[in-house]
Amino acid sequence: MSNPNQPGLNLAPQEISSGHEGGLVDQVKAYFSRIKNGDMGALPATGALLVLTALFAYLSPYFLTKLNFANLFVQAAQLTTLAIALVFVLLIAEIDLSAGVAAAVAMDVFYLTTTFGVPWPIGLVSALMVGVILGLILGFFVAKVGVPSFVISLAFFLGLQGVALILLGDGGLFRVEVPEVRAIMNDTLPLWGGWLLLFVVVAISAGLGFYDRYRRSASGLVNRPVSLLLIKLAFITVVGGVVIYVLNLNRSASDVIQISGVPIVIPIVLFIIFAGTFLLDRTKFGRHLYAVGGNPEAARRAGIKVVRIRITAFVITSSLAVVAGLFHVSRIGVVEAASGRTIVLSGVAAAVVGGVSLFGGRGRLVHAALGALVISIIDNGLGLLGFSAGISFVVTGTVLALAATVDAVSRRRGGSVRRI
Repeated sequence: MSNPNQPGLNLAPQEISSGHEGGLVDQVKAYFSRIKNGDMGALPATGALLVLTALFAYLSPYFLTKLNFANLFVQAAQLTTLAIALVFVLLIAEIDLSAGVAAAVAMDVFYLTTTFGVPWPIGLVSALMVGVILGLILGFFVAKVGVPSFVISLAFFLGLQGVALILLGDGGLFRVEVPEVRAIMNDTLPLWGGWLLLFVVVAISAGLGFYDRYRRSASGLVNRPVSLLLIKLAFITVVGGVVIYVLNLNRSASDVIQISGVPIVIPIVLFIIFAGTFLLDRTKFGRHLYAVGGNPEAARRAGIKVVRIRITAFVITSSLAVVAGLFHVSRIGVVEAASGRTIVLSGVAAAVVGGVSLFGGRGRLVHAALGALVISIIDNGLGLLGFSAGISFVVTGTVLALAATVDAVSRRRGGSVRRI
């Protein structure tokens, strides 16, 4: 074990007991120390994921079937993307209740443009621009005017429902006749595509991990042990390999039709997670976003453009919400005026269950994805057991209340509760 006072290590005081200064034993001690100090991370979501999987597997013989295994990933894609979108505003201790209906309006624009003969890529760009514009307006009211995000996003939530009714009329379903869009949630990669995806994920993770080690060494900083990186890569390889293997099995109930392969939506969601994590962890914007969420006044005094950061966070949230709306349309094949009214609450629940703090300044995208998977498992498992949607809402609400309580208690134990 390394001595923190050993010459040449140049450990900063905040690195003591961080796990940077020693081997795996130090890493484990540092991890439990962070938990003791209130930094739970994704531990509650991971525990819930394991417990719920075991519970539903015991209660329903259909839960771990090949068909339901694939369906669970597809079902979670929209919620995962929306939860990731909401992380950006939650990190600055704000909220966007209008994200779901904003996505619905954007998809209405997509439907109308393609109906009038506009090529679907241009229609999709138009939908994304709707998200950007709505995010800019919402962010302006919050960051520049000073309107509480809960109030202004609630106003947008109500107003955009009216816009959707104006665009599509009072009711009805309108079929989206774009095969490329329908394929996102309903088609699969070739069997070799899943293994290629796993190779790319492991290669990127390894490349970033070793690059970080090189950069820290070049800067004279202490690295975590390389064995920790290798364990992480081995975990990704094993878990990813099992998932790809199961998804590549034939899950069709018919002997005539074969359904196998990784759903196309999975690499898209993984790209969003990797790109968003890179943005938050490895760019100046990401560091500034966490700083603004942790202490906006200190960030302002440090020269960070707080207003610009806050507006950008809302733009990213609205834009990614449009992608979540695209997944919804791809899965069901229609647009409707009433779409997007409840999904945002599930998105907030997923992010909070994943350990993203409601007080700002703490949370990771991959943790929000874990939270989305927990919420999806609850919905999927209860559905297989024959429970009504009402029971699912009650259970999800209970899980959210517990997660929010854990967040508040851990913040208080860590001495960093932010009153809002």
